[in-house]
Amino acid sequence: MVKPDETHPDGARARLLELSQQRGVSLARLSDMLGRNASYLQQFIRKGSPRKLEEGDRRTLATFFGVAEEELGGGGESPQENSYAQTRMRRDPGDWVDVPRLDIGASAGPGALPVSEQAFDAFRFSRRWLAEQGLEGAQLVAITVEGDSMEPLLRNGDEILIDRAPRAFRDGVHVVRLGDTLMVKRVAQAGAGRFALLSQNLSYPPVEVSAEEMEVIGRVVWKGGRI
Repeated sequence: MVKPDETHPDGARARLLELSQQRGVSLARLSDMLGRNASYLQQFIRKGSPRKLEEGDRRTLATFFGVAEEELGGGGESPQENSYAQTRMRRDPGDWVDVPRLDIGASAGPGALPVSEQAFDAFRFSRRWLAEQGLEGAQLVAITVEGDSMEPLLRNGDEILIDRAPRAFRDGVHVVRLGDTLMVKRVAQAGAGRFALLSQNLSYPPVEVSAEEMEVIGRVVWKGGRI
């Protein structure tokens, strides 16, 4: 089988689609990361518009995926001429952050007991990309969503990154512990010492709990899943 020429736009489109599928992140999410409309990369891949990625977009995507810009259509410079390639060849291990994947499912349904907090694998993220997302210094772990109560925001099988760094509470999507049960919910303050656990799926009613009943494990800051 002939490998696509990544320096040709057709090869770049095929490579980008392959990378997004391998990482389990949608083209819409990648477009959002670039500050573009949700269909930007879909149109690039399916319709060839734009014909070639802009340099800044290409660099951001290459950094996110940990590949050379050439693979996404960068001008075909030699490794000696391509500054990104030079950086990639001599990159320091400190340029990357390994985020542990825990063997835990956070219920987006009725509730599930955690199995283990032992990491079985890791996601590797560019330290620079994390800083661009406002996650520099975050204490990240990855777990799996179970159930359908947070659809369409989070789907069964999605993997989510949780920032476990201690911070002042603010409303948002969090993983919380109720007794021995982990749940992922939108959490909002509901008066003095009270919190509402809200589902995206309107089939699930809100649940109100006291601060003593609930432990906030961390804030959900990123998601990935199959298209």
